[in-house]
Amino acid sequence: MSQQIHPTACIAPDVKLGNHIVIGPFVVIENNVEIGDDCRLGAHTVIQPYVTLGKGNILHPHVVLGDLPQDTSFKAETVSWLLIGDNNVFREGFTAHRSAKENGETRIGSGCFFMNNSHVAHDCTIGNNTIFANNVAIGGHVEVGDKVFLGGNVVAHQFCRIGSYAIVQGTTGLSMDVIPFTLIGGHYAKHYKLNTVGLRRASITGARYNILASAFRLLKNRQSLDSLEETEELRFLKNWLAVKSKRGIHGFIDVAKTDEP
Repeated sequence: MSQQIHPTACIAPDVKLGNHIVIGPFVVIENNVEIGDDCRLGAHTVIQPYVTLGKGNILHPHVVLGDLPQDTSFKAETVSWLLIGDNNVFREGFTAHRSAKENGETRIGSGCFFMNNSHVAHDCTIGNNTIFANNVAIGGHVEVGDKVFLGGNVVAHQFCRIGSYAIVQGTTGLSMDVIPFTLIGGHYAKHYKLNTVGLRRASITGARYNILASAFRLLKNRQSLDSLEETEELRFLKNWLAVKSKRGIHGFIDVAKTDEP
């Protein structure tokens, strides 16, 4: 077990540390924390109680994980969790809060990249390989899917859902749900085309892409998707749409051929 711990770090006695961990100057790790192998914690990082970090996470200076929810009804003695997967990068000033519910969880997946001063609120669920650009802030109970990109200064209202493979244009305010596989932006925010680049990178091309393009047109015209061939992506989209939304779903920009590559 090789660990590099700076002498100025303050670590509670019951913290569970994995192998090959690097802990920088003035790091504070409080009780009821578990940190997996190969993690690196930059200077002045703070990890508060009830946080679990997987393997290979990189925390840049001044990251704060597991602080109390920004919920005026929350009682500090509540036991709740922040659970984080593997191989995430948290840049300077990132914050994530634990759940506001007894034994509840805020969850962050694996392979994500969170840029400077971005924020994940209590009871959120973040998928895998998702990117938050600088100053992104999402409210409580927001669900973000896999391979989502949120541009700089995006904000999302509590209980919104942002579907997998979506891109949200910088400075967009989200007050409703974002459909998977799409691009959205503007004020007020509207869907305007498929996330062509993201889909190509995910090898969703050819007939699979064309079916999603047809689905986008049908959704824009408020028509059923049942006439389309059932691909994996279409099945995912249908299942996502079948979940009752707490916020409703953002509309579409009415521009001809906006769904073309």
